[in-house]
Amino acid sequence: MNVQRYARIAGVLFLLSLIAGGFGEAYVPSKLIVSGDATATAANIRNFDFLYRLGFAGFLIESLCDITLALILYALLKPVSKELSLLAAFFGLMAAATFAFAELFYFAPQLIIRGSSSYLQTFSPDQLNALVLLSLKFYGFAGMIFTAYYGMGWIVRSYLIFRSGYLSRFLGVLMAIGGVGFVVRNFALILAPAYASDVLLMLMFPGGLIMTVWLLWKGVDVPKWNAKVNAVSIGGA
Repeated sequence: MNVQRYARIAGVLFLLSLIAGGFGEAYVPSKLIVSGDATATAANIRNFDFLYRLGFAGFLIESLCDITLALILYALLKPVSKELSLLAAFFGLMAAATFAFAELFYFAPQLIIRGSSSYLQTFSPDQLNALVLLSLKFYGFAGMIFTAYYGMGWIVRSYLIFRSGYLSRFLGVLMAIGGVGFVVRNFALILAPAYASDVLLMLMFPGGLIMTVWLLWKGVDVPKWNAKVNAVSIGGA
């Protein structure tokens, strides 16, 4: 296994995921969705149809990167603990799957606006616009209601990074803070919505950005990686 190549690929995937996710999940919705105004939101989607579709394409790129990252990070952290690394990968895949479910509500307005189906033709234009905004609100809520899976994946990985010896412990601390923010935000959204601040989600950004730069620039401490792999092999023997 060329571990340094794996680390570089992970860095590239992190970068692509950050860019595509920021575009599809933040930039496009902020430009097209007008909170509380169904008519303006529907008009924006009609007038900027291609931009709206690019937002969904951004999600697809992000999800493809995240799924691939789940495998690569499993391979990078497996020498520390195969079981925990696999658990983190499962959490990551679950996070990708639940967010894919949420994205269905993002794309649904395209079908609603057309109104070509016979059952939609019974709705007035104002009712169709209301359905569009309601679907987008479901998208936003569904995207946030399962973020604990993503957070737990990074909490487990952070522990493995901290214990690895071949990746910076500082990265483990930063990503753990981000993971805890996602988990706390998720439970706050369910149990105490007034305290479900978006700031908790932003705690992941510093760690994610530094992790990306670290993997692209420095990668893995190869001698320490080899020592860990050899120790695991000897222990297994």
